[in-house]
Order: sequence, then C-alpha cells, then structure tokens
Amino acid sequence: MDSQSMLALGAAIAIAIGAYGGTSAQGKAVAAALEGIARNPAAKSDIQTPMIIGLALIESLVILSFLIAFFLQAKIGA
Repeated sequence: MDSQSMLALGAAIAIAIGAYGGTSAQGKAVAAALEGIARNPAAKSDIQTPMIIGLALIESLVILSFLIAFFLQAKIGA
C-alpha cells in the first residue's frame, strides 16, 4: 500500500473509532445518570451538572478524532 492509501485508511479508522467510542460512552454516562436520578430524585441537580461536563469532555474527544481525520484527508490531497 502506498502512503496515500494508508492516510485514507487512518482517517476512516479515526472517524469510526471516534464516533463509536463517543456514542457508547455518552450512552453509558446518560444511562448511569438517569438511574441515579431515578433512585434519588432529590439529587438531580447534583448528578446533572457533572453529567453535562462529562458529556462535553466525551464530545471533545470525538471532535478531536474528526479533526485528525480531516488533517489526514488534507495530506492525501497535497
């Protein structure tokens, strides 16, 4: 395989792993938060804020994988 094929493969793998990992992690985080709220509704505000921060951090890793893929795509065209 030449280097452009490897860059294309790397970009595809970065997007795939980033999207799958991000959605999996977000699903688990939200499920755990909802379970905690269901067990103790009074703790909603104590659970919701850290969950939102955690979701933002997870999403930032997904965006980073997309940026890596876009940079790899730019190298293919150059």
